[in-house]
Amino acid sequence: MIDNTQLNQIAYLSKLSIDGDALNATIKDLNNILTLVEQLGEIDTDGIIPMAHPLHMTQRLREDKVTEDDKSKIFQSIAPKIDKQYYLVPTVIE
Repeated sequence: MIDNTQLNQIAYLSKLSIDGDALNATIKDLNNILTLVEQLGEIDTDGIIPMAHPLHMTQRLREDKVTEDDKSKIFQSIAPKIDKQYYLVPTVIE
């Protein structure tokens, strides 16, 4: 269980300031959390396979097909400079 001294040390290390009003409430909340963690630690998990996600889901995959027309020639027709279907831009670093 956490007491005032330990909470002040934790607050100092985490660069938090906890005023006197919130001190007792924070101690109570942290002790409740630690009690819950202790209860979870008592659960027998032998033979349980770890899961990456709680739901058994797979990603839906769609067919990879072209859905738009190639408009690169239209876009490159208004570009200031192109070469071999690439846009040419000014050199920034020499």
